[in-house]
Amino acid sequence: MITKTLKYLGIAATFSSSIATTTLSAEKLSPDNFYKSDLLTVREVSFKNQYNMKMVGNLYIPKNIKAGQKLSAIVIGHPMGAVKEQSANLYAQKMAEKGFITLSVDTAFWGGSEGNPRNAVSVDIYVETFNAAVDFLGTLSQVNKNNIGAIGICGSGGFVIAAAKIDPRIKAIATVSMYDMGDVSRHGLNNSLTLEQRNQIIAEATAQREIEFSGGATKYSIVGTPSTVDENSDPIAQEFYAFYRTPRGQFIPKGATLETTTHPTLSSVVKFMNFYPFNDIETISPRPILFIAGENAHSIEFSLKAYKLAGASKELYIVKNAGHVDLYDDLRFIPFDKLGEFFKKHLS
Repeated sequence: MITKTLKYLGIAATFSSSIATTTLSAEKLSPDNFYKSDLLTVREVSFKNQYNMKMVGNLYIPKNIKAGQKLSAIVIGHPMGAVKEQSANLYAQKMAEKGFITLSVDTAFWGGSEGNPRNAVSVDIYVETFNAAVDFLGTLSQVNKNNIGAIGICGSGGFVIAAAKIDPRIKAIATVSMYDMGDVSRHGLNNSLTLEQRNQIIAEATAQREIEFSGGATKYSIVGTPSTVDENSDPIAQEFYAFYRTPRGQFIPKGATLETTTHPTLSSVVKFMNFYPFNDIETISPRPILFIAGENAHSIEFSLKAYKLAGASKELYIVKNAGHVDLYDDLRFIPFDKLGEFFKKHLS
């Protein structure tokens, strides 16, 4: 991939000047969320977090690993509201093909991991999922426990940053299409949410708490992917629908329904408003952070803000022509070579 440096919104960034291709010229270059690699062994694993909740993930190990060899490892977090089968497994396999042991993990309250009610928002426990994943990886005989990194996609970008701030075992961090779920909950995209609207969301969540406390049914937030769209739907809604509600990326975990997937519970979603992942982000340095975002991503503001606030060991990588969801699964855009170079350099 040819790259150049330029000033992007006043920030020096590495910018991909062509659609990303991979070293395998015959590889399918299109959205491929459910990619399966023949070069790896995979097994479902489970481990306890600090709150004694079972976390579930997929562990990927290169088949060409030698007896007694210890490899660097990477934990990968899925987009907020998704599960490991959506984007995270793809990233885990592609990075394992580059010589890492990788673990895609379901965040607590989602997918196969424990936590009730399902889809509840508890940011501290979300963050703990990644710290617990490092605990687990460090116990594996094939993992060099001193060389563990993390990749956070969408909302997990904020979660892995928060995890790294309190866990020096995470030696290198990359975020992709990052969402700051705290900022977007408080202010909306590009500060579009008024204080009146914010207070209305809080009031609705509080009222729903009382309903559920009295035995009423769980209700889900409108935050997430709509079940239907048309030509008049918001472009962001259409973008998420094209991934989460079509064969491209749709996955309904056991016990869930199409209507509940991607939707947090209404009574808990306001807890994001107390989440500030970028506070003290500079304390992660000198451990490096790579921020990857699409040039046309509606979420690019969060990567730009985090990059400005981060310490000295940081890099911003902008993928030309890419949107937010393009970096979930589209092999024409995802810079796996860049990610491989980054982690090989810093996990050694």
